[in-house]
Amino acid sequence: MGKLAPSILAADFSKLGEEALLVTKSGADYLHIDVMDGHFVPNISFGAGVMKSLDKMDVAPYDVHLMIEEPAKYLGDFITERTEYITIHQEADRHLNRTLNLIRSLGVKAGISINPGTPAESLSEVLGDVDLVLIMSVNPGFGGQKFIESSYDKIRRLAKMREEGGYNFLIEVDGGVTEENIGNLKEAGVDIFVAGSEVFGAKNIQSKVEQLKEIIK
Repeated sequence: MGKLAPSILAADFSKLGEEALLVTKSGADYLHIDVMDGHFVPNISFGAGVMKSLDKMDVAPYDVHLMIEEPAKYLGDFITERTEYITIHQEADRHLNRTLNLIRSLGVKAGISINPGTPAESLSEVLGDVDLVLIMSVNPGFGGQKFIESSYDKIRRLAKMREEGGYNFLIEVDGGVTEENIGNLKEAGVDIFVAGSEVFGAKNIQSKVEQLKEIIK
């Protein structure tokens, strides 16, 4: 069954805790934590302190997406009892195997992400070291962007690589996910769906989460 990971980047930060609890109680499987440094991507989002402010609340596990340069320096900052995944970018780290193994050694699952212009085949040497592959279906840096249609083909190629290699990693997609395309994304091979504006921009957040969950069942 597919899993839903609403991105808190799109939440109302004046009531972040309230909205994080709401999506959790509505059925969200993870909270997607988009961390941007203004260097790797042309925007700054928030740091570990914002994420940790939710620790004492009964919210969903954290799916941390580090869109930052030299991620190995900051891994420890993003590990709490709620952190299940930490994902780094292939384009932002020169020593992928080392960093991915470091993530696992810290007791969390390791993910690798690629931008729209990076081919899935570039990950062939690290697929045995990851628990998750995150396909960016928009260029990272800003929420609310339109889904890049060529992402479907990339997801299918990655799913084929997983099957042929006998790997067990999950496939996640982030960017422009809506109720209109989420079913097609599941058919292409996606396991975890990140949705930001689609969830937190809805008039009724609870109903939107429930609707998306129903589609990906």
